[in-house]
Amino acid sequence: MTAISIKNLSKVFPIPFRRERITAVRHLSLDVEPGQVYGLLGPNGSGKSTTMKIVLGLVSPSAGQTEIFGRDSREVESREEVGFLPENPYFYKFLTGEETLHFYGKICGLKGAKLKERTSELLNLVGLEHARDRRLGGYSKGMLQRVGLAQALIQQPRLLVLDEPTAGVDPAGSREIRDLILDFKKRGITVLLCSHLLSQVQEICDRIGILHQGKLVREGRLDELISIESQTEIILENATPDVLAQVHALLSKSGARVISERKPQTTLENFFLEVTNPPKN
Repeated sequence: MTAISIKNLSKVFPIPFRRERITAVRHLSLDVEPGQVYGLLGPNGSGKSTTMKIVLGLVSPSAGQTEIFGRDSREVESREEVGFLPENPYFYKFLTGEETLHFYGKICGLKGAKLKERTSELLNLVGLEHARDRRLGGYSKGMLQRVGLAQALIQQPRLLVLDEPTAGVDPAGSREIRDLILDFKKRGITVLLCSHLLSQVQEICDRIGILHQGKLVREGRLDELISIESQTEIILENATPDVLAQVHALLSKSGARVISERKPQTTLENFFLEVTNPPKN
């Protein structure tokens, strides 16, 4: 069973007071397998946020269907195992980190010793145990994003949807959030990630889908998409300059050993710009 299934999804928005419509998503189909970190990428206005909102049941599709672990995402029950961190989460700044998680835990039906235990577990997980009694008004942007991740995990979801989780966070905080996402993957949590930090996406995602003007223009395993098909790298150990000059002819006689052979890769940023800005005729 797939974690997220999107089939022939389209969304059209009417423009108020004008006889026009905007197509935000066009015939989108893709699957996210359990345990994957999936990157949904695209320029501003490409349909990423609309797609996320439809998956979360916050927006109704014009056509097509989305499912979460086999359940129609329009059904409330489909979101019982989903945690969500929006791009600009709102928190009550007068609450402490501990009180914030208690608040969200009670909304999810937790109480008593179980809520207390879950709160401590999550504060430790996101590295905020030292700040549990500090009001959120004194938290840095990175700390707020980490408490946001903690609240998204409060109900032990199988799927985590993250919209720009490192927006406005400094490089150190961004690295901490990246490491947390990798830890979530180790715990078997599926992650749907939307981010403009392509270098970070390249480090953590298993598969990516690139949207452009509402259409899926590329989709697949990240390592395969950014491979340069016309070239091959051979990495040698103990190879002399002379061996390098005549590698294929002398390899069997030189004692050099092939450590690995693979397709060289471009960067995700270069690949992204290539597919979203095709050359003009």
